[in-house]
Amino acid sequence: MTGSMHPTATDAATTAVTVNGSEMSVAEVAPHTTTLQWLRGSGITGPKEGCAEGECGACAVMVARPDGDGGTRWTSINSCLVPAAALAGQEIYTAEGLASSEALHPVQREMAMRGGSQCGFCTPGFVCSMAAEYYRKDRSGCACGEAGCGTAPTTSDIVSAARIVPSGNELPWSLAVDDDARPLAPGLPPRTAVDPPARTEPATRYGSAPGHEPETGPNGFDLHALSGNLCRCTGYRPIRDAAFALGDVDPRDPLAQRRDRPAPASRPLRLGSPGSAFVRPADLGEALGLLAETPDAVLLAGSTDWGVELTIKHRRAPLTIAIDQLDELRRFNVSDDHVEIGAGLTITEVERHLDGSVPLLAELVPLFASQLIRNAATIGGNLGTGSPIGDTAPALLALDAGLVLASSRGERTIALADYFTGYRKSVRTADEIIKSVVIPTPVLPLARFYKVAKRKFDDISSVAVAIAARLTDGEVAEIRVGVGGAAATTIRARETEAFLRGKPWTAETFEAAAEIMRVEGTPMSDHRASARYRSATLAQSIRRFHEEVAS
Repeated sequence: MTGSMHPTATDAATTAVTVNGSEMSVAEVAPHTTTLQWLRGSGITGPKEGCAEGECGACAVMVARPDGDGGTRWTSINSCLVPAAALAGQEIYTAEGLASSEALHPVQREMAMRGGSQCGFCTPGFVCSMAAEYYRKDRSGCACGEAGCGTAPTTSDIVSAARIVPSGNELPWSLAVDDDARPLAPGLPPRTAVDPPARTEPATRYGSAPGHEPETGPNGFDLHALSGNLCRCTGYRPIRDAAFALGDVDPRDPLAQRRDRPAPASRPLRLGSPGSAFVRPADLGEALGLLAETPDAVLLAGSTDWGVELTIKHRRAPLTIAIDQLDELRRFNVSDDHVEIGAGLTITEVERHLDGSVPLLAELVPLFASQLIRNAATIGGNLGTGSPIGDTAPALLALDAGLVLASSRGERTIALADYFTGYRKSVRTADEIIKSVVIPTPVLPLARFYKVAKRKFDDISSVAVAIAARLTDGEVAEIRVGVGGAAATTIRARETEAFLRGKPWTAETFEAAAEIMRVEGTPMSDHRASARYRSATLAQSIRRFHEEVAS
């Protein structure tokens, strides 16, 4: 296993994780130990284990990640899924690390003042996800103006009666005080002598206006940042109120200042022992050599799939190869006739790079699991698992995407339509890695992505349908339809495509196509949906595509 390896560092600096500003070593941590298990075993008990599979967000922590411009972006992830060894050399913060010894962090203070916590089990995760959004550099007040929610208030403007009075509970840095801050009015009728003492509730200055996105606050806070955090007792209104009450980040805030410095760089690493080792290779060549020598090794990128195997199924691997930070897998290139997306880029990073330039993927991303998962899950990992209900595959099929597969024997490019061979099986050999995804351009101009699940966000698809088309002179000149959840693999709806190609763009044409679409694939019944429901959903997707585009 070590023959082709470059020397890997195992010194204290390489094996240290900076947690809440202090270094902690993972040198003796087993490769299968998750970050959550390691933190709690080390006495940092803020993160909680609610589901152990990345659905509830009680375990969320903040990680320092590159922002693409030489700085740092504070990013929230599920600590229950990521092995602790994968964060060696990195910086993370948990909820208890955000506050100083003298005062609560602004996020914590707003959550407390607005009743955003009852039993408190989920609160640390909410605080970390909320703090990551709080520190987003491009977060700013909306432009609704006088008719709506106005500009972003300062924190002191909302939570102060008039001006901050020293109380022994101040922040470690000073807050600017607004002399015009309004007292918090109770909004109660006049009291009489027999009335009980009046209660004063903290008020949230938030209103809606025509055209305003209701899930974006007056301070620019995007509530989708909390889509992976579930509350079981408080309800979401006070949590929303806390998020929308957050003011601008104080420039003296140390975590805000950290954003202007580079994120920690990856360093080669080897931990564990023969039979249970964790290796972060120096480059793709070393990774491919290791994989050739140990074909049953696990490739670790976002760990959103492998993490569930670790925690729920208690699986173990003889060798874990961390490929999440390999430069060769994190490239994004645009040429005259294609876009190449590195397989190691997270879904969030892919969205940021594309910036809406591929509309079909722009529709897909908000429906892909939750923000917490998208911050870790990679596009290559989602395809590599071979799941028939993975969300990226239908969209990429409709985009006629190809995959670049790399091994120590060289590279090859294969159409995604020819990649899957069976349930969680593909043409990729045991010694190959998905290096990148290639999307031909220009993409077809008419595109829709339909995801049917039991809830809109943070859920697994029952059926996913992606459709891309081009019209010429009132006829369907070209169309591609990718379908997930209707067979053992993600498929192209070839018969439906063939029927529609060259046909007139009419409701009658698409009604006939719906009957063909109904019998595409081999849908089955399970706990998510019946086969009959899936077939009906397939037919409806074609009707819906015509209706939406025509209107």
